[in-house]
Amino acid sequence: MRLFVSVDCPDSFTDPISTIQDDFSSAPGITLTDPAQAHVTLQFLGDVEEPRVGAVVDALERAVDSVDLEPFEVRFGGLGVFPSLEYIRVVWLGVEKGDTALRVLQEAVEDHLEPLGYEGDDHEFTPHVTLGRMNHAGGKAHVQSMVEERSPTVGTMTVDSISLTESVLLPEGAEHATLESISLE
Repeated sequence: MRLFVSVDCPDSFTDPISTIQDDFSSAPGITLTDPAQAHVTLQFLGDVEEPRVGAVVDALERAVDSVDLEPFEVRFGGLGVFPSLEYIRVVWLGVEKGDTALRVLQEAVEDHLEPLGYEGDDHEFTPHVTLGRMNHAGGKAHVQSMVEERSPTVGTMTVDSISLTESVLLPEGAEHATLESISLE
């Protein structure tokens, strides 16, 4: 099973995210994500054998308990790219409010999953929702201008849980399914 840990966006974000993606759709080389599956990835785990899923869920419950966070507000807005505007691989929607709490949560998830053999990323966590991926640089100038000139706001949500999510890769794109939801309350 291909798994990741996420904070999932509400259905009400689908249309605003889709509208933002429309501005990028004419850029050659970009593949847009499904806005109905919008989320903030806290940690990508990769392939996890089914018998290990219970241990992962237990670790996530301990991670949530360790930070003792109450449900908190997150406002999504602004655009960015990874790794840089000169070499664009990912186009994303940022977090304008609530990023500190997301970082605390992400760090706890990493810390509690590391003993199970799931290494965190080797770069600083930037909370974001992936809008699209660049397959080649054909649309680089268009994407650069959109990121530099626009700063859309999508909305605010209450983060009250994290999800253990399965990602199934299909020819038409990834399909996500929540395996387990861990409440902050």
